[in-house]
Amino acid sequence: MAAFASLDSETADLIPPGKTHLRDSTQDGARSLETFLASVERKAFRIAQIALRHEADALDVVQDAMMQLSTRYAARPPEEWRPLFYRILENRVRDVQRRRSVRNRVMAYLPWRGEDEEDPVDPIDQAVDRAPAPPAQLEADEAMAALEQAIAELPARQRQAFLLRNFEGLDVAETAAAMKCSQGSVKTHYFRALQALRTKLGEFRT
Repeated sequence: MAAFASLDSETADLIPPGKTHLRDSTQDGARSLETFLASVERKAFRIAQIALRHEADALDVVQDAMMQLSTRYAARPPEEWRPLFYRILENRVRDVQRRRSVRNRVMAYLPWRGEDEEDPVDPIDQAVDRAPAPPAQLEADEAMAALEQAIAELPARQRQAFLLRNFEGLDVAETAAAMKCSQGSVKTHYFRALQALRTKLGEFRT
């Protein structure tokens, strides 16, 4: 976050002394953008983490989206930042998923091997052995894990509509702008996502 502010401060320093109103405007814009990015950072990371199931990849995607918004769209009106940011975020998520798909097709031809080529590594043996959790916590963890898995398995557009509406709290119009589709499409994707999740998570409903 500080990096974005320092870049904008350096830009403001280049403004001639006689144009202080431009300097003030630039600095105000930088502060507004920094505040906006701070407000969406945590939720954006959660959205990316659910979609990608990998913390490091999710962090990279969020940072890339924040940087792209700052460098390309900082001059846009603040009310446009939110849908623009989530459109960029979704595009970055898709980029990572495409790269994974290519990598997985290549890796499918390679066997699991240890340092000794005669001794294949069993991935199950590499699993982390966690201590048992209390029953109530275990039940909550299982429900959350099931929810995240079910969301991750939704079609991309349904997942995007669900996450933007529920995790970020965007209204239908803002979600439509972020997804570059009509409000009717948002409602359809969201409704189908809810139906799919209710079906998959029926055993966890009280």
